[in-house]
Amino acid sequence: MSKVKRPATTFLALVGLYLACTAYATFFARGPNEFTLFWPAAGLAYGATVRYGPRWAALVPVAAALDYLLRHVLLIDLAGQGRVSAPVAYAVIAMAGDTLAVVIGAWIGRSGRLLPYPEFRSALRMLVGGTVAAAISATVGVAAMLVAGNLTNHAIADAFVRWALGDLLGITTVAPALVLFSYRNSQYPSFDEAELAARRGEQSLWNVALVASFLLMSWGAANGDRYPLGLSSLPLAVMVWGALRFEPLRTAVAVMLTVLLIGSFSGMGLAGFHAPATTLDCAMLLSYLCVLSVLPITLALVGNERRIATRKLIRRASIDPLTGLPNRAAFETAVRRALANPATPPLALCYIDLDNIKLVNDTASHAAGDALIVGIAGVFSASAQSGDVVAHLGGDEFAVLLNNVTPTITRDRAQSLVRAIEAYRCNWDGRMLTTTASLGAVPFRAGEAEFGNLLAQADAACFTAKEQGGNRVCLAGAMPGDVLDRTVAMRWAVRIREALDQRAFSLYAQSMAPLHAGLESGRHFEILLRMHDPDTGAHLTPNHFMPAAERFRLSLPIDRMVIGMALDWLESHPAEAASVTTCSLNLSGEALVDESFIGFMVERLGRSKFPASQVCLEITETSAVRDLGRAQRFIDQLRGLGCRFALDDFGTGFCSFSYLRSLDVDYFKIDGSFVREMLTSPLSAAVVRSITQIAHVLHKKTIAEHTEDEVLIRALAELGVDFGQGYAIDKPQPLADYFARPFVAPQFVSLAETRIRA
Repeated sequence: MSKVKRPATTFLALVGLYLACTAYATFFARGPNEFTLFWPAAGLAYGATVRYGPRWAALVPVAAALDYLLRHVLLIDLAGQGRVSAPVAYAVIAMAGDTLAVVIGAWIGRSGRLLPYPEFRSALRMLVGGTVAAAISATVGVAAMLVAGNLTNHAIADAFVRWALGDLLGITTVAPALVLFSYRNSQYPSFDEAELAARRGEQSLWNVALVASFLLMSWGAANGDRYPLGLSSLPLAVMVWGALRFEPLRTAVAVMLTVLLIGSFSGMGLAGFHAPATTLDCAMLLSYLCVLSVLPITLALVGNERRIATRKLIRRASIDPLTGLPNRAAFETAVRRALANPATPPLALCYIDLDNIKLVNDTASHAAGDALIVGIAGVFSASAQSGDVVAHLGGDEFAVLLNNVTPTITRDRAQSLVRAIEAYRCNWDGRMLTTTASLGAVPFRAGEAEFGNLLAQADAACFTAKEQGGNRVCLAGAMPGDVLDRTVAMRWAVRIREALDQRAFSLYAQSMAPLHAGLESGRHFEILLRMHDPDTGAHLTPNHFMPAAERFRLSLPIDRMVIGMALDWLESHPAEAASVTTCSLNLSGEALVDESFIGFMVERLGRSKFPASQVCLEITETSAVRDLGRAQRFIDQLRGLGCRFALDDFGTGFCSFSYLRSLDVDYFKIDGSFVREMLTSPLSAAVVRSITQIAHVLHKKTIAEHTEDEVLIRALAELGVDFGQGYAIDKPQPLADYFARPFVAPQFVSLAETRIRA
């Protein structure tokens, strides 16, 4: 158990108070063999020993020895009772009894541990320990009186009751005030500074009410002495008020003053009070005063525990447990409060995302990552100025509300934060951990925006900073196009997730018609995706949502869904599936690098009745050239199942012809930008001609995208392009409607008749 250290001056001060309490108590004794009404010194010694440890029980023998020295050796009578003779044996036995009582009672009251703040259970243990201490002190004290010859056998019971209740009242009156005073700087205050400030007026009123209750009690008792104790209900009511509304120390002090006042009136026979003449009167008075002292303090401690528990719950709900900073909910509350106050100076909301914190977690451990995050939180706190709010949103994300800043100051302070994070070093197990941060900021004024939009703009600016390489600042408004694109993309990402959950996608088909006789018969078509818009009822094309899907890594779930939906439909329509020669399905670049996707394709095609040889997977040229080796391994594994491959958007990549031998594909899909311009641009026509010739040399076939009219069909056929796809062939149709149209194999009588009419 940790020991609370106090300087020697504190001990000496308590010794002085003990002597003062002894003088106060003995002042009311009527003679050498009379008992005092109550013994506040017992409460002082007991409270100090409970709070500070067993060694502080030395307070009793030291103070008792000084008291004996003053009164019986130096003949200094502090109480004015003429007590100049007392047997040494009595003094020694009584002192030993009081010391033993304090030690045993304090051991019970402490229960072997020191609490971080006063609570009801600790007060209950103190009351039990105090009762035991009073009983032990009374037992030893009565025995000392018998030894000294100051007590007859028939008065033992009366002496024990008076002594025990006097000590118990001293303990219940003084000990709580002393212990609570030692907790006045508790680490768990029940009120914060704002609450204390708000209650100062009520506290002043309470002080007046307490003094007024004392005066009314005195005046009423002096003018009618039949029920003087009944008037003690006046200060009791005020103390209950204080117990419910204020900190326990205030109530404990009020209790001590009240008991001392009533004890003084009773001892001196003032204001209608009379000293108890019999043991029964004494027992009733002291028992009443014990209840009077215990009840308000009990209420105060229960209320204090409730307030502390509430503050802990509020803290747990508003403070991040890792960093000790406000969490997202508390930060949102602070920003909304600032937005609602028209007098708020210009502000800026900063959203900070630590760069590469996952690398620290993976290489050094998550505990190391947490330590680095805690250190970064300290950097933010150290950099905060008056009025700023720093919050940990979770993971590696922070937010800062900068107070009284212009856009220029916002940028300067944001850059200072980024530089401070870059300069920070965290020592972890002999390793120096570092990181950088991407910061997005949005300056604003009260009433100009709402929290959700501000956070979205700051997040978008942060993402822009991260996409530009990280370790930099991006201000919303300074690069409006980038931030707006990011915000729009985030909204699309949310819509895509909802559409995936609700299966709000549908499949369309568009023919790829052969431009020459002798090519494969049957249906050649590409599966196209549409997303249903619940607001307008429109079917949105991929150019609306696929950029956001790729940006937020949602393209792979879309790939899986499209493949599953297409195969499910073909499997459930075997007659229509029998007319299919080639069913082309688009794959995203993410599918090429995801190891689990190949397993998905193996499992799905393995249980499908639709032949894998009739499935053509289209991969874009740009995704393939990122890693030719990985792309070819991907192709080889799925080609082993029978799948064919097409290189989509061919011609748009850098130095496309150099890697044709590295990719074993079946089709080159000539990008539509060349096809559309080939009649007006000799360069585009030359690109189409070159791609076609190289494809035929490599024994590949070509497909021309965006074949929009019959003139293009004729020109493409003359260049030797194998297939055409576009509105001149047919328009995309829902999959069921596409197959509802009877299939007629094209007849190539002349180039002018090659159009397949819908």
